[in-house]
Amino acid sequence: MSQFPQSTRRQFLKGVAAAGAATVIIPSANRAFGFQNANDRPTFATIGLRNQGWGITNKTTPYADFAALADVDANVLAENVSKLEKKQGKKPDAYTDYRKVLDRKDIDAVMIATPDHWHTKIAVEAMYAGKDVYCEKPLTLTIAEGKLIEKVVKETGRVFQVGTMQRSESGQRFLQAVAMVNEGRIGKVQKVTCGINGMTGSPEIPVADIPGGLDWDMWLGPAQKVDYRALPEMRTGYGGGVPLYSNCHYSFRNWHEYSGGKLTDWGAHHVDIACWALGATDTGPSKVKPLEYELACEYQDGNPVVHDRYNVATKFKIQADMPNDVEMIITSEGDNGILFEGTDGRFFVNRGKIVGAPIEALKENPLPEGSIEKVYGGPVPANHSVNFIECMESRKQPISDVWSHNRMLEICHLSNIAMRLGRELNWDPEKREVIGDDQANTFLSRENRKGYEIQMG
Repeated sequence: MSQFPQSTRRQFLKGVAAAGAATVIIPSANRAFGFQNANDRPTFATIGLRNQGWGITNKTTPYADFAALADVDANVLAENVSKLEKKQGKKPDAYTDYRKVLDRKDIDAVMIATPDHWHTKIAVEAMYAGKDVYCEKPLTLTIAEGKLIEKVVKETGRVFQVGTMQRSESGQRFLQAVAMVNEGRIGKVQKVTCGINGMTGSPEIPVADIPGGLDWDMWLGPAQKVDYRALPEMRTGYGGGVPLYSNCHYSFRNWHEYSGGKLTDWGAHHVDIACWALGATDTGPSKVKPLEYELACEYQDGNPVVHDRYNVATKFKIQADMPNDVEMIITSEGDNGILFEGTDGRFFVNRGKIVGAPIEALKENPLPEGSIEKVYGGPVPANHSVNFIECMESRKQPISDVWSHNRMLEICHLSNIAMRLGRELNWDPEKREVIGDDQANTFLSRENRKGYEIQMG
């Protein structure tokens, strides 16, 4: 870390901790409270800038200086360079090729918010380039990619945080939920239901002209070469300003070529908290069974038979058999959130509430002092970015580490594979492979397109 020396890093992290505790920021300077010297701060870059890319950049500017931004869409890049210049008072360098970011010796860490199919290639190459990594969830497109990232983290010693922010944010409701289970407030857990909503299918999406400023071949990257597709109707609200139906911006979540639908999009949040509460962050299910589901198009031998419409699951109810005879249900029906059920009661938690008789009972019998900190492993920081920067100093892995993330994400990936093949899968959590199903095991990995192979070392 050439511009983040040990002495100033320690000073900086003390300031970050103080700022996090008081949540006091100097708006005019966009610096952590008490810090004015830019040399005390780490140097970051963000790769992939639409929506969440800007979100995590914006959230981190109080604690780090951003020297560069990268995106394959020149329009998105220019817009975010302008916003960041106003935010931090200094214009970042702009690149359409992320490799130019990794070549820079002055950048300590990269934040990755590209579509999912790009995560692993950029993350691995960033670690070999000596960068710490913050990568948006879901971390991987396949189970094999997760194992590769684990290997490279161990080999390089880089700090790697996954953007599953529910572990550090949302008013500590999710930390309270984990503490409730750990303290036995619902007795022995018997069932946990993760409500993650469904997706809608699409009409036929025709081939269309590639939007100006978009490097479509680079956007596809490791995925196979296909035509750009879009309908004229535009998306509004979050992620707006792009076609409502396409195989690119925002809608990539609806295609198995680039993502895993709601199973990995929201499953990466709620299944993560469920596994954390169950103490199952270093293991996995014994079986994944699709009880009910609808795919957005027809499939044969696990692959879509058409390529002009969305292809992920639109509705689903999946059962995962977890350790200690716990039944996990992942469903597109009902409230978005997590329902924990045990021998002595049940409660529900999501980003807006935590409710149920065991929660009401806390008025008379509160959790022991320090229960939340015990779950977290220490004082809870102001937000996910602070935890990442603290770990850059300590060289410990963050609360959202790659190992726990990959273990819970395996449940989501297996759920998708089970629906694509139309059958239950028996899983060996030690070997991390499907038992007695060679065809299913072929879906655990995916070959990158020629010219976009991962550069190792």
